[in-house]
Amino acid sequence: MGNAFAARGGFTLMRTPSHRQQVARRRLVVVAAVFGLALASGVIGSLTARTDVTETGRAYIGPSSYFPSE
Repeated sequence: MGNAFAARGGFTLMRTPSHRQQVARRRLVVVAAVFGLALASGVIGSLTARTDVTETGRAYIGPSSYFPSE
């Protein structure tokens, strides 16, 4: 009769990543998250940007304009 704890194939267990590998993985995840957030906000900003200018001599005055007189 075979041993119940003997390896029979299938998935093998992996080593636990070292502390340095875990830090590098976390850093990569943070950089990817920041890049993804910047990309998503850029896409949303370009889709919602106002492109039509009704009067060419007058600047757009809206909630994001700091100096409305200029």
